Amino acid sequence: MFALAPVAHLVMRAFADGPDRVWSLVFRQRTLDLVWRSGILALTVTVACLVIGVTAAWLTARTDLPGRRWFALALSVPLAIPSYVSGFVYIAQFPGLAGFAGAALVLTAASFPYVYLPVSAALASVDPGLEEVARTLGRSRLRTTLTVTLRQVWPTAAAGGLLVALYTLSDFGAVALMRYEAFTLAIYGSYRGLLDRTPAAVFGLVLVVLAVALTVSERRVRRGATARVGSGAPRAAAAVPLGGQRWTALTFLAVVLVVSVGVPLAGLARWLWFSQQAAIDWAGIWTATTYTLWVAALGALLTTALALPVGTLAARSTSPVARFTESASYVGFALPGITVGLALVFFGIRLLPQWYQHTPMLVIGYAVLFLPLAVGSIRAAVASIPLGLEDASATLGSGRLRTGVRVMIPLAAPGVVAGAALAFLTIAKELPATLLLVPIGEDTLASRMWKYTETLEYGSAAPYAAILVLIAALPSLVLGRLLRGRVDAESGGEE
Repeated sequence: MFALAPVAHLVMRAFADGPDRVWSLVFRQRTLDLVWRSGILALTVTVACLVIGVTAAWLTARTDLPGRRWFALALSVPLAIPSYVSGFVYIAQFPGLAGFAGAALVLTAASFPYVYLPVSAALASVDPGLEEVARTLGRSRLRTTLTVTLRQVWPTAAAGGLLVALYTLSDFGAVALMRYEAFTLAIYGSYRGLLDRTPAAVFGLVLVVLAVALTVSERRVRRGATARVGSGAPRAAAAVPLGGQRWTALTFLAVVLVVSVGVPLAGLARWLWFSQQAAIDWAGIWTATTYTLWVAALGALLTTALALPVGTLAARSTSPVARFTESASYVGFALPGITVGLALVFFGIRLLPQWYQHTPMLVIGYAVLFLPLAVGSIRAAVASIPLGLEDASATLGSGRLRTGVRVMIPLAAPGVVAGAALAFLTIAKELPATLLLVPIGEDTLASRMWKYTETLEYGSAAPYAAILVLIAALPSLVLGRLLRGRVDAESGGEE
C-alpha cells in the first residue's frame, strides 16, 4: 500500500538506534510541548472551519441569498492560495499576528473549503422530504435546519473536519512564517540542521499516531449519524427565505472572502506591480503551467481511482479490514510533504529506480499525500445511497461490480467530483514533496514560485502565484456547474 510507505520508512529510520532512543525522544518535555501546541492549533482551526464551511455551504446551497452562485464559486478559491503565500502577506502587513493567532487565521482561511465543498455537494442531494415532514409537525425553520438538514450532512462535515485537522498538522508554510513552533517546524529543523535524523523520524511517527487517533475519533463522532432507507424525492428543496437576515449573511460571507482571498490577492497585486520592473520569463511560465495542469490532472485521477474502492468499503462495511484501510489512507495527509517525499525517494531508488526522478513517482507521491481528500467525500456520498437500490440491482441479476458502475457511482457523482476537485486544487499548490520528486528539468508553478521567493524575487514570483489562483477556478466551475445543473433542472432555473 502506497499510503503506508512513509510509515515504513519512519519506523526503519526511528528504530535504527534501538527502541530505547525512540522512547526517550517521545516522552521528553519538548515532544509533549509540541503535541500540545500542534493539537490546540488543529482543534482551533477545525472548529472554525466547521462553523464557516457548514454555514457558507447552507447559505449558498439552500437559501435565497442574492448572488449565491457567485459566492459558491468564490468560496472555493482559498484552496488554491498556498498557505505560505497568505502567511507572507499577513506577516508582512500585520507583524503583530505572529504566533498562534496568525497561524490559526491563515490556516482557517486556507482550509475551510475542505468542509465547504463536500457539504455543498451533500446538501444538493439531501432528501427534502424529511425537512418538510418536520415543518408540518410544527418545528421552526431554524430548528428544522439544525436538527434535520445538518444532521443529514453531518458525516460529510465530519469528514471535512478530519481533513482540516490533518492538513493543519502537516502544514509547514503558515507555521513557519508565523513563527509558531509546531511538529512540522520541528521536523524541518531536524532534517536541515542536524546530521542525526532520528528525532525527525520520531516526530513523524508521533504525527502518524495523532492521525490515526483523529481518524478513529471522526469515525466515532459520525457513528450515530442518520442513514437513508428510501430513495427520497427526486427534487430540490425549496430555498429558505433569509428575510431581514440577508445583510447579515452577505456581511458574513464578505468578511470570509476578504480574509481568505482579498488580503492575499492584494499582496499578489502588489507583487505583480513590482514584476513590471523584472524580466518575466514567459516561456518558463507557460512550461510550468502546462506541467502543473498535467501532473495535477494525473494525480487527481489516480487519487480518485484509488479512493473509490476505499471510500465505498468504508461506507458499506464495518469490518476491521475496512476500518484499517480507511485509517491507513489518512496517514499520509498528516505527514509533512518532506517526510513523504523522502520516503518515496528511499523506496524509489531501491524498488522502482526506473521511475525515480520521473513523473510517475511524483504522481504516486501526490496520491499518497492527498488520498483522504477523495476518500472522505466518496465515503459520505456512498453512505447516503439507499441500500434498497443495491438490493434491487442484485435481484435483477447485477453483480457487485456492475451495481457499482451503473448504480452507485452515478448517484455518488457529486461526492466523487468534489473529492477530485479537492485533490486537483491541493496537488497544484503542493510544494515540499514536489521539490524532492519533480523530474530534473521540470517545474510546477509552486516549485518555480518558491525558487523566486527564496531569493526574495517576489515580483518574479507573482505571475506564478496569480496563475495558481486562476487554475483554482477550473475544478470549482466543474463542481458548481454540476450542482447548479441539478438545481436548475428541478426548480425551473430560478436563482
